[in-house]
Amino acid sequence: MKTMNLNEQTTTGLRLENIGAGVIRYGLAIVLIWIGILKFTTYEAEGIKPLVDHSPLLGWAYNVASVSGFSMFIGFIEILSGILIACRNYSAKASLIGSSMAVFTFVITLTFLLSTPGIIQPDYSFPFISPQPGQFLLKDIVLFGAALWSAGEALRASNTTAA
Repeated sequence: MKTMNLNEQTTTGLRLENIGAGVIRYGLAIVLIWIGILKFTTYEAEGIKPLVDHSPLLGWAYNVASVSGFSMFIGFIEILSGILIACRNYSAKASLIGSSMAVFTFVITLTFLLSTPGIIQPDYSFPFISPQPGQFLLKDIVLFGAALWSAGEALRASNTTAA
């Protein structure tokens, strides 16, 4: 097996980084758009109801909107975030706005880890979190990180281009 020299390692490393950046950015956009579309369904609206009900940040929402209406509002925000993130090649500023919206979204969803009953697996204690809703919400840490990275990259790019 041939070993790579320093130039080959650097070139390969940069290629992998660029591929990874694309997967992160467009993967995040796909996840947001897909989940946002699902927010327009009854099963998804009912699925997020317990999370919203127990949230100190969103618990008021059902006083001003129906379960399906609030779910659709969240879905609209998620779809818009995903579309704006995906516009990065055309507008770094649009991607920055979408990424910032996603950061805010995931900050909110991560608070559900603290407010939703059933996070800890019954008959166990920390670190045993339940598959639903615990592990379901835990993945939002990675999505939050992806949104932060996307916002930072778009911010840098928006300061160096007219996009």
